Amino acid sequence: MASLGDPKNTIAILNKYQFMFQKKFGQNFLIDTHVLEKIIRSAGVTKDDMVLEIGPGIGTMTQYLCENAREVIAVEIDKNLIPILREDTLAEYDNVTVINEDILKVDIKKLVEEKNQGRPIKVVANLPYYITTPIIMGLFEAHVPIENITVMVQKEVADRMQSGPGSKDYGALSLAVQYYADPYIVANVPPNCFMPRPNVGSAVIRLTLHKEPQIVVKDENLMFRLIRASFNQRRKTLVNGLNNSPEISLPKEVITEAITELGVSEKIRGEALTLEQFAKLSDIIYELLRARA
Repeated sequence: MASLGDPKNTIAILNKYQFMFQKKFGQNFLIDTHVLEKIIRSAGVTKDDMVLEIGPGIGTMTQYLCENAREVIAVEIDKNLIPILREDTLAEYDNVTVINEDILKVDIKKLVEEKNQGRPIKVVANLPYYITTPIIMGLFEAHVPIENITVMVQKEVADRMQSGPGSKDYGALSLAVQYYADPYIVANVPPNCFMPRPNVGSAVIRLTLHKEPQIVVKDENLMFRLIRASFNQRRKTLVNGLNNSPEISLPKEVITEAITELGVSEKIRGEALTLEQFAKLSDIIYELLRARA
């Protein structure tokens, strides 16, 4: 079968089916074999693996995954791509299931139970930037058994996922990703590797999920509310950020007491705290609230 990593073959398929790109789905198909091979390598896909691919498009990466994995589940939201995948580009593979569905509505945990006996899967995706965070956080928060997630995202989003305290890219997404996984930027990918060309640079990032929690916190939900509140107004001090937030309904003196107990200055900003410090602050506030209840 002709490789879809070759732009000529991609154009031929698109013309054959008179496919129109849809802006609402953020469709940019990868047309670079080196990048495709790098994604497969960095995800560490082997014949033992079940891989979930989100957004297969016309099946460019799916073909590579089918060659390397035991089984591939490809979830595609655009119904116009389903005939291309089922009747053409993936027709000769018997180890792939194409599901026409919105990934945010799929019960992935159930899928893993049925298809992989609950063992950890690998996730590979080329994600439209507007939906990157909901998809990745959805996978984390559902506690789906996953070994790693290797995704193509907007370069700026990859930088945010990997950055630490004090940098301008550091924020709620950095902390959420690092709470669940170890992020590693595999490659930067220029716009000319896609069809149509996006307006921004992209990057492949691998998120290797922690086997055991690195941070233990008494109330995960409370910690993430604190994190969101402290970055919603990142120029403000942590005390004022938390005090002004609708997410946190606490008297200012309780917030100040907690920050003092954490052992940092009352003038500190949220962007200076590490994940460990946010967890500790969350536990202190949790105990203060219990004492007041």
